[in-house]
Amino acid sequence: MTLVLTIIFFIFGLIVGSFLNVVIFRYNTSKNLGGRSMCMVCQKKLHWYELFPIFSFLFLKGRCKGCKTKISIQYPLIESATALIFLGIFFKFQDLFYVNTFIFSVTFIYYAAMFSILLVISMYDIKHKIIPDALVLIFGVCTFIGLFFFSGYGFNPHMPSVWEFMSGLVISAPFALLWLVSSGKWMGLGDAKLAVGLGWLIGMSRIFSSVVFSFWSGAIVGLLLMFLSKRYSIKSEIPFAPFLVLGVFIAFIFEIHLFQVLF
Repeated sequence: MTLVLTIIFFIFGLIVGSFLNVVIFRYNTSKNLGGRSMCMVCQKKLHWYELFPIFSFLFLKGRCKGCKTKISIQYPLIESATALIFLGIFFKFQDLFYVNTFIFSVTFIYYAAMFSILLVISMYDIKHKIIPDALVLIFGVCTFIGLFFFSGYGFNPHMPSVWEFMSGLVISAPFALLWLVSSGKWMGLGDAKLAVGLGWLIGMSRIFSSVVFSFWSGAIVGLLLMFLSKRYSIKSEIPFAPFLVLGVFIAFIFEIHLFQVLF
């Protein structure tokens, strides 16, 4: 049964990931999110067999069937990442599935939606070096409402504690201070805004743990980029949102509490 569910949630993640690619490519452009998918270069409408997540990319050998232009590697990467995120959430709450399907469904939909938004924000930051305010606002509003309905154990309507309310603001303060002191050179204000919702999403202990992981992973990747590519130097701007989101996901899935004694 678990194997069947794993396959189902993986495929579901691939399908949602395909839609997220559309959002990433079309967000803040003149194109709407509706309409048929097409090649970004020759505008050729894609056939149904060209729309299967990952498999179509492999079948077409990474090139448009019409103009032979290379298809962005972003497509299979986002589809795969979404599938892994959905699997992670499923495995985290799978016990709920067998105990109460309704509670599991509400829990899964909430966290899957939140991390889908975070994936879009991360990829947009990588592509454009900016975090879109509208998506951060939507994410922040949803996570604030989620304070009243979700806890580490899933769907659980309750009155949040003071620490839960403060988690977003407390973790956001250092990022805002770094932005203020450096006039935006060390940290963008968008990271501070995003941190508010991240704190509300996973709570005080896990968010501090995730930030530690984010800085470690960001430093490692930054050093590797400088070592492997001449385009990067100590002054190069590297988006931090993807590392924040990665840290939050890992702390959330694996219940990492480095500062549990303090919080």
